[in-house]
Amino acid sequence: MDVQTPLKHFIHANGLPQFGHLEAIPESLQLDTFQYLNEMDKPASRWRKYFDYKQFQFVSIVTPQYIIGVAIADIRYLASGFCYVFDTETHELVEQQWLKPLNVGYQTQPSSWNSQAHLANDTIRFNIESGQWHVQLSTHLIQANLILQSLPESLPLMLCTPTAYSGWTYTQKHNTLNIQGELNVKGQQQDLTNAVAGYDFSAGYMRRETSWRWASINHRSENKKFGLNLAAGVNETGFCENVIWVDDERHLMPPVQFEFSRVHPEELWRITSQDKRIDLVFTPKNQRSEKKNFWFLKSNFRQFVGHFSGHLIDGNGTKHELDEVVGLTEDHYAKW
Repeated sequence: MDVQTPLKHFIHANGLPQFGHLEAIPESLQLDTFQYLNEMDKPASRWRKYFDYKQFQFVSIVTPQYIIGVAIADIRYLASGFCYVFDTETHELVEQQWLKPLNVGYQTQPSSWNSQAHLANDTIRFNIESGQWHVQLSTHLIQANLILQSLPESLPLMLCTPTAYSGWTYTQKHNTLNIQGELNVKGQQQDLTNAVAGYDFSAGYMRRETSWRWASINHRSENKKFGLNLAAGVNETGFCENVIWVDDERHLMPPVQFEFSRVHPEELWRITSQDKRIDLVFTPKNQRSEKKNFWFLKSNFRQFVGHFSGHLIDGNGTKHELDEVVGLTEDHYAKW
């Protein structure tokens, strides 16, 4: 694989995307050439084709003292964004959030190879240049100008799966990336020597009602880098998006089951695979949550920061023990 050269033709001549694990990052999602059909096999209206597309971009930054989460979500009717800082010592979480209707004060573009996304007068800006992420933040919590860097041999997850009857979802994720640049948190300059980051670019024609569970780790110790992405609920039609990175080597992982309480989400989570390669317990320490219940839009979002313990067995058969490794989980329901 050579992810330094983009995939030119994401949409095939038949009007459908390339499904499965991709060999390279798509240069564009080519929305204009996608043949979107309605339930009766007729071309969907231009209005529906435009408004049914959704796009999400998220970056997690992990330093010895802080976990920072930054997101821009574009669901066409409106865009939302957030930025939070979690203190790993005090477990305090401080956040800002934004909601922008109908293309006012935000921009996104359907490419994870070359694109620009910004929200709230450039409070948050993600610039992607030849697949490399540039993150700029200017909030009352954070001032940042960062470049997320991966080794040439380290591969991201690049996956497209069919969704519902006519749609598809493309997701691209890469964890344990090195960070260059400047990061100022609460007025203090941060040492980025041992910091790592991960990104998430997910987009496509998703179900009208969508829900997912998700887990993520970006971890660096003295002698090891370990990244994790596990999910259930969206990309599961013939493939799954589960993957770990061990010292920048990517290993595809099996499907998983999330066990947790929606009524008492502060209780322990259990994440397991049927083949026993994955057996993790997650202990929440704090959360960022929001519930929006509008007439035709609904969202019940909870992202937790906490500790993972347990084990995983990678594609080489090597067992990795985790002992209170800091990471994230998420439970999200959306109707859009």
